[in-house]
Amino acid sequence: MNTALRTAMEDRHVRPGQLAAQLGVSVDSVKRWLRDAGTAPHPGTRAQVAEYLGVSDEMLWPAAAKTVVKTGADREVVSVYPYRSACPKGVWAELVERAKDQILFAGFTNYFIFLEQPAFHRTLEAKLQQGVRIRFLLGDPEGSVTRAREQIEDVALSVSMRIRITEENLAKVGARDGLEVRYSSPEDATNHVGLSVFRFDEDALVCPHLARLVGHDSPMMHLRRRDDHGMFDRFAEHAEELWDRGRPTN
Repeated sequence: MNTALRTAMEDRHVRPGQLAAQLGVSVDSVKRWLRDAGTAPHPGTRAQVAEYLGVSDEMLWPAAAKTVVKTGADREVVSVYPYRSACPKGVWAELVERAKDQILFAGFTNYFIFLEQPAFHRTLEAKLQQGVRIRFLLGDPEGSVTRAREQIEDVALSVSMRIRITEENLAKVGARDGLEVRYSSPEDATNHVGLSVFRFDEDALVCPHLARLVGHDSPMMHLRRRDDHGMFDRFAEHAEELWDRGRPTN
């Protein structure tokens, strides 16, 4: 079964018949793609499916996409989204599920993942049991940068409240080996609030925050590591520096 394709279609509330009509193919073809992860349409159709569902064809058919050779610095760019909220929930779920070594949520609040992914604290528990290292880097809810950002955004669900939502959900997981939580240092808070990095082994979702916009309205890139010192490594190093300089939440 092609779980990624099925999830992307469910996220967009697209039925096999709708997708078939959009592409001008038979419903049986769509059902065959769903049934067999090893069956993929030709590159042009893969691109149409990916565009229609708002994901990358590499996410839907990773084996087939490997045959396409990209060169240059942009070869690590899997997909781009004009808004973080435009990225299907299935992409996040797939990246978490595939992670074998580490997961790092280095957004300033990270609260959205607990709202968008059902019972996400249980997903974290399962990943910890698999031996995955999980880290959450948060902004200090009492910090001056947090207060300043609240005035800039001027929304009902304040930055500090969103951080507290994350902390409350992490408390459901409790103190477990492999789970680490830190606040970014006061000196780094400005850099942290302006750029979110979410890492899943050698995939990363990177979200630069624009002006007065909240996170879900800012653009996002999906990167996959392919080269030393490439785009992925640059953002991963940024997140690691913030993490290393961070402090415990208690």
